[in-house]
Amino acid sequence: MADIKISDRTRNVYEDAIICDLTLPWGNWEENKESTLKCYRDSGIGFVSLTVGLDRMGFEETIQWVAKERKRLRGWADWVHFVETAADIRTAKKLGKMAIGFHFQGTNPLGRDINMVSLYHKLGVRHMLLAYNQKNAMADGCHERTDEGLSRLGKRAVVEIERCGMILDCTHTGYRSSMEAIEMSTQPVMFSHSNAKTLLQHDRNIDDDQIKACANTGGLIGITGVGHFLAEDMKASPEVFVNHVDYLANLVGTDHIGIGIDHVYYKGHKAHQRAGAKDSYPDGYPPSGTAGSYLGPEHAIQITELMVQRGYEDGEIKKILGGNFIRIAENVWR
Repeated sequence: MADIKISDRTRNVYEDAIICDLTLPWGNWEENKESTLKCYRDSGIGFVSLTVGLDRMGFEETIQWVAKERKRLRGWADWVHFVETAADIRTAKKLGKMAIGFHFQGTNPLGRDINMVSLYHKLGVRHMLLAYNQKNAMADGCHERTDEGLSRLGKRAVVEIERCGMILDCTHTGYRSSMEAIEMSTQPVMFSHSNAKTLLQHDRNIDDDQIKACANTGGLIGITGVGHFLAEDMKASPEVFVNHVDYLANLVGTDHIGIGIDHVYYKGHKAHQRAGAKDSYPDGYPPSGTAGSYLGPEHAIQITELMVQRGYEDGEIKKILGGNFIRIAENVWR
């Protein structure tokens, strides 16, 4: 990656903003967790949402993992502030702490029981996506050979997610399932970590009509820093990241853009995981045995500098860095 000189204007914007990363994978492995979260803190990230439930995790395993992570965060209470409301994010900044939230990547942790949504909400889960790449009981994933949309159970899940005050997340979900979920929605939805398919044809990226439908709810698309979702050569860089920001800004405006870096700090585990799950990770991924190229929290200020250089106003940049997400959280969380 090219060295990017940071201007005084960029530093001022960055320090004034509350930078929100909507996706940090935080599943049941222990590789580099504490050092990674401290890197987020040291990089000036104001809020990060941790993936504490995955489609490959069952109900019992997920409950145990959520309990373990709540305990872990209590041990870091001198610099971490666990959030349940949008106001908690602003409080964390005033306290000089980093705000932390929870989310799920998939609905299998529900165990097909819609009543579990409210329990997970009480445990701090504040957004949930319907399916992770493959079909589950609720919806098709983006890598399924079918595109059959939501099941009856999936439609009930959308209603319950909204009722409980979680944000509905359509990332990793099949095209028809995502469009049906958005059509059902009565509040802002988001793609927490998805990029523009027009810029890179990959099944994990999303079409213009998905982007527009999401924006029409008042929601947002969080750009992800995963190289194989950013560029043909699979190399992640702040420049190609901001190319996707530019595309969305031109398509739906700066009110509907956020950041979902999806930082992979566990490269050994990731390479092993992908090698053993060919159905979930088919075409368009790094060669077997390799983890890939990823942006991290340290690149957020470089992304900010590039937005300054490309003519974004300070207010627009602050919205993209986190203001848009906080607005949606204020609208939906309860």
